[in-house]
Amino acid sequence: MKIDVGNNCVILSDDRGAYADFVPFLQQQIIKHYQGKNVVIDLLKYTHITLDELLELLILSNAHRSAKNSFVIINSAVDPDEIPEELVVVPTLQEAEDIIEMEEIERDLGF
Repeated sequence: MKIDVGNNCVILSDDRGAYADFVPFLQQQIIKHYQGKNVVIDLLKYTHITLDELLELLILSNAHRSAKNSFVIINSAVDPDEIPEELVVVPTLQEAEDIIEMEEIERDLGF
């Protein structure tokens, strides 16, 4: 896994291979090392990912967001209209950072 530090987040991406192997590994790593941090999952390399595959991250996303941390996925392969509102998926890193910044402001204001 490749780890980068953004302005106000940690950006995690797969540097090995199959998405099916990355998701369980990612779930373990986030629970162990990234609780309390804003997390961006970079899935841009997966150009043929399906909605069902993205939904494998929904439980992890919900748990992370319920702890008042941002969880944003970067991918442009799935039609945004098909993605449930509970899962935040954007097409670029800049948009992911913008979403996190907006969510930070909302949390600071008590929303």
